[in-house]
Amino acid sequence: MSKVPKWKAIVIIATILICLYGIIGLPKSKDELTANWNHNIRLGLDLRGGSLLVLQVQLQDAFKADAVTSIERLKELMSKNSIAGEPMLGYEPKSLQDAEKVEILIKGVPVDSAKNFRTIVSDEFSAWIMAPVGPSEYRMTMKPTEAGNLKKETLARSISTIENRINGMGLSESTVQERQGSGSDAEVLVSLPGLDDPDRVKSILKTAALLELYEVKSGPFKSEVEALSSFNGVKPLGTKLMPSMKQGTDAQDAGWYVVTSVPVITGRDLRDARASQDELGKAQTNFVISQDAKGRFGRFTESNIGNRLAIALDGQVKMAPRINARIEDNGVIEGVGSQQDASDLAMMLRSGSLPAGVVYLQEQTVGPSLGADSIRSGLLSGLVGLIVVILIVLAYYSRSGINATVALLLNAVILIGVLAYLKAVLTLPGIAGIILLIGMAVDSNVLIFERIREEMRAGKVLFAAIDAGFNKAFLTIIDTHVTTIVSCAFLFMFGTPAVRGFAVTLVIGLVANVFTSVWVSRYLFDLEYSGPNPSLSIGIEV
Repeated sequence: MSKVPKWKAIVIIATILICLYGIIGLPKSKDELTANWNHNIRLGLDLRGGSLLVLQVQLQDAFKADAVTSIERLKELMSKNSIAGEPMLGYEPKSLQDAEKVEILIKGVPVDSAKNFRTIVSDEFSAWIMAPVGPSEYRMTMKPTEAGNLKKETLARSISTIENRINGMGLSESTVQERQGSGSDAEVLVSLPGLDDPDRVKSILKTAALLELYEVKSGPFKSEVEALSSFNGVKPLGTKLMPSMKQGTDAQDAGWYVVTSVPVITGRDLRDARASQDELGKAQTNFVISQDAKGRFGRFTESNIGNRLAIALDGQVKMAPRINARIEDNGVIEGVGSQQDASDLAMMLRSGSLPAGVVYLQEQTVGPSLGADSIRSGLLSGLVGLIVVILIVLAYYSRSGINATVALLLNAVILIGVLAYLKAVLTLPGIAGIILLIGMAVDSNVLIFERIREEMRAGKVLFAAIDAGFNKAFLTIIDTHVTTIVSCAFLFMFGTPAVRGFAVTLVIGLVANVFTSVWVSRYLFDLEYSGPNPSLSIGIEV
């Protein structure tokens, strides 16, 4: 028999070295080896310990916000076209279940302006359906398709914002996804491995962090009643009342403000935000305005020098400083509390505002001791199963069982190495997948060995039996592996994070198993029986 090509050995050795490097790197000491292992092998919530949060996105907030924005646009267009009338919220959703019932009511539209008004609504508000409810009164409701799109967009934006905030806190191993099978389409599952005190995270995730800058028309007033009485009980057109955050005993920052209905800029116009300190060492948050909004904000501040500008966070005025000069691209939020508060606020502004509020439905904390017990039990069961399988294979298939054992161990090395390179999180179901792979990996070798046995019983010579055994078993191995991978794809798409971990581990192991059972095992056979007097020990007399 001809010599085995050296390039096959190079491929196998290179694969082993690459995987080992991904797992432990190039350690110079035992401590460094342990540190590299702990850094590269990421453990999930059920193994490492941590917190699991279930949040519900308040979709009604997004529907109300969309309706309010449409009302402001409609007012502007009606004023521009000299159409009388007063758009307002006809129905304001109060719960998740009636979010889609939001409606806009328009009263006082003159009959002679009705045609022009309908044209404006038809051209500019395609997401809404308008119907007359009286001679001068109309009702607008959102189209079902648009409502469905708004739901999906709100949930997707909420998940993205929550992910950005968690990553900004350095919790990169966390997972955020929509919760399936809960009976509600607005629940989000947040897994935070290694975190046993979720209070700060909960506070950051729950804060909408909507930054808005308004022109102050009047204020501050001690109460809402006093603010209204200063205008004879009626707010000026295009304004609204906004409370301020309590900032200690400073009278200028206490009470209520009358501000414009539409903000000059919002958090969406920010390019960056960073925590800093002022001249006295007090914490503050600096923000930088984007290029698109810089010109607009510069023109506004230049024309309003001497007036006050309200910096509002989540619907409350944080501060209302006077504009002393033109401001284009920088701003400062003072009085934010500690340096940690300033950093959290900056991080929230950078990650963007939540499109809707969130409430916490459930919280679970897994202690590290439970995680250690899970690891110990999983590893023990896997080790016992591995030893038993190896002993049975060696006893049943004699010396050929060594090939199966080598392929099995290499399969484990490749699996763990790929998990390390992908920065995948290993969960308890993932360990279950590894244990399952022990049986599946040996099963592939069993198929090959039995095929070789059949060919040898049929009278074929040694090398012909090996070729036929591998060739005939190959299609069967591919068929079984592909069907399992398809099942894992559905588990990954629709499963919880734990189930997805099982699916990922199983798919990686299956792909590695094809390489080890077909390629590596065949190489070992060729290497062993490439001498002048080859013999085959496969549990039968030859």
